[in-house]
Amino acid sequence: MKKLSTKIKIIIIIAAMSLFSCNNSKKIHQINIIPCPDRMSVWEGEFEFELNSETAILTEDGNAEMQKLGEYLAKIINNATDFNISVSDISEAKSIDNVMILSSNLSDNKLGDEGYKLQVDLTKITIQSNEPSGVFYGIQSLLQLLPNEVLDKKNEEQGIDWKIPCLRIYDKPQYSYRGMHLDVSRHFFPKEFIKKFIDLMAMYKMNVFHWHLTDDNGWRIEIKKYPELTDICAWRVDHEDQAWRNRELGKPGEKATYGGFYTQEDIKEIIEFAKERNIEIIPEIEMPGHSSEIFAAFPELSCRGKKMEVQTGSYWPNIDVLCAGNEKTFEFLENVLSEVAELFPSDYIHIGGDEVDKTRWKACKKCQKRIKDEGLQNEEELQSYFIKRIEKFLNSKNKKLIGWDEILDGGLAPEATVMSWRGLDGGIEAAQQGHDVIMTPTSHCYFDYYQADPNFQPKAIGGLTSLKKVYSFDPTPPVLNDEEQKHILGVQGNIWTEYISTLEHAEYMAFPRMIALAEVAWTPKKRQNWERFIKRLNNHFKRLEKLNVNYCEGSFEIDIKTITDTSGKVSACLESEIYKPEIHYTTDGSDPDVNSLLYSKTFDIDSTTNIKAGFFKDGKLVEKISEKTISIHKGLGKNLELKNKYSFKYKAQGENSLLDGVNGSLNHDDNCWQGFQGDDLIAVIDLKSSSVLSKISCSFLQIQRKWIFLPASVEYFISDDGKNFKSIGKIENDISPMKEMAFIEDFVIDLNEKIEAKYIKIIAKNIGNCPQKHSAAGNKAWIFADEIIIE
Repeated sequence: MKKLSTKIKIIIIIAAMSLFSCNNSKKIHQINIIPCPDRMSVWEGEFEFELNSETAILTEDGNAEMQKLGEYLAKIINNATDFNISVSDISEAKSIDNVMILSSNLSDNKLGDEGYKLQVDLTKITIQSNEPSGVFYGIQSLLQLLPNEVLDKKNEEQGIDWKIPCLRIYDKPQYSYRGMHLDVSRHFFPKEFIKKFIDLMAMYKMNVFHWHLTDDNGWRIEIKKYPELTDICAWRVDHEDQAWRNRELGKPGEKATYGGFYTQEDIKEIIEFAKERNIEIIPEIEMPGHSSEIFAAFPELSCRGKKMEVQTGSYWPNIDVLCAGNEKTFEFLENVLSEVAELFPSDYIHIGGDEVDKTRWKACKKCQKRIKDEGLQNEEELQSYFIKRIEKFLNSKNKKLIGWDEILDGGLAPEATVMSWRGLDGGIEAAQQGHDVIMTPTSHCYFDYYQADPNFQPKAIGGLTSLKKVYSFDPTPPVLNDEEQKHILGVQGNIWTEYISTLEHAEYMAFPRMIALAEVAWTPKKRQNWERFIKRLNNHFKRLEKLNVNYCEGSFEIDIKTITDTSGKVSACLESEIYKPEIHYTTDGSDPDVNSLLYSKTFDIDSTTNIKAGFFKDGKLVEKISEKTISIHKGLGKNLELKNKYSFKYKAQGENSLLDGVNGSLNHDDNCWQGFQGDDLIAVIDLKSSSVLSKISCSFLQIQRKWIFLPASVEYFISDDGKNFKSIGKIENDISPMKEMAFIEDFVIDLNEKIEAKYIKIIAKNIGNCPQKHSAAGNKAWIFADEIIIE
């Protein structure tokens, strides 16, 4: 076959290219890259580059980093095939046909350091970037374009087409910090697993590994000045057969056999391994709290001066913390941090700073003297003194301090970066003060939480953070202005390991949620699309299997939602986290089975209906039936105006969620409730025409431990013109705001005489602040409202 001339190739390219993104519904090639690239165009038709034994990798002349990346790519391909792809400088090439070219000499300011251009033509592949990190990420995208068998070792399977669709990608990350955290104190994980974890992170363009090396349950890093830390503090009595929260301490004579640590040589090896994959490792040395393991060897650094055993399980409240009034504490920490700073090339060192119980400080003469001598007001300012002093030392070592959001308490250290975990508020406060922030809230980023129905999942610490919830996360709160938003560096997923004792369980909790978070961190919000993400993810499950990764398939729960048009017509929509689910459902109150209606598209609802639905596989129900009642009433599809905007944290399904026919559950985070903090709910509903009314109700949730309270009162008004309103009833709340447990209360007004109105107004009065007896007394209270039903 004759070779195509350059002119003919150009004509083909112009004719064949079709604009495409991961969200484009036009079928060309199915591109399964995760994270979804920023911009991508794919040739229409079967135009492909084919790898073969003659393919070569070419790099910039004399560029050692490009040579190394070329060898990295060649090794993966050669391991999976019988090819022997070579790597050489481009000047040595006899031809630029059938080649892959790697170059980091691009000058494109818009791409930044981590962006890349990937072009696949009929005869060559080119990856270009400004920096080597961009080429590395281009390689990750290229590998995802190859058949899944590229992850195998020497394929014996015949007939694999090593073809890549012709396309062009222009891609860069949304956030500079894309991290994963792993706690190795509660349970220890060997060096080989750490490498595997880092490798998987790199596949999905994550670039920071936050290594939680110390905590109450074990010290995991060799410090040469203090060998006792690894001889004693790294080991605890093995009570793995007991429940984490109920474990006994070691008894006299019991030997501490559970634990482990990383030598400094181990750490150097892992750092180099990570560096080759463009991953920065940030070590965490917890202080002043979560540090009681130190007192097994150095009791004099505690306020009581008493030797403690390394905790075998839960230690809460963790009242034994480092003594802030003892100069020996700072001498010890500075010696430790000096070795850590020398060992880790990262600009950052994480010092924890979270959950510092002040009980011992309040009773400690040394700590109280420190407060007096330094002119501090209280123990919160003593913590701030502690953090600021450590930051000053780290700065002297050319390191920056990161801490959990409690480091805000008592005043933030000048140059500190805040890791916001107790929600978004800490991150918002820090950004507004001009500090950099990494968002990692429990609501979306705690991967030690359950990811599906706890009744069908391995034991977890609690909570529920589903795959879809992770994917929905927006790390940049809209309350920040443009300048403040620049301080949101990125996002991080956290794996705490109290309930995770095996490698397999750690993988199960990380995947696929880490993959969802990777797309949140890399891909622009406008390119993110849940339906297309799970379609691409379905292919990545096959890749994880080839890598022997134990992953969770996702939640089999059926999400029952409504779609209402402007005329009030209601349709039911049944969704699952699983790609192409087999869903059977009923509308007559009976439990569905494999013979029940098979869901294929939305269906109309014309009266209040109880829907039951289940996920079926191989003719059997998976897990349990989902159930929801759809309320049909006069408010559906009508215009609703809120005088006070709901919080961006609790927006449910958006503007008309209070009129969607679906009632919220006892879970305040179920995407049905709209939350208003410190504000009244004031809603005006335009019924479009005068309607006869017989009853109006609105539902409210109370979970006082979450600062969510029933309104003080709810008053209903009617109007014919939308301007002049008349009250038709007011309901005072007589239920105590301190009532325990979660419950829902309907505030209902029955109209004895039917009346007509075109507009309805509802005013639900917020109680203002959490009551005096509440643990959060003085803080703004929440109102959580859901369905307004108009009959």
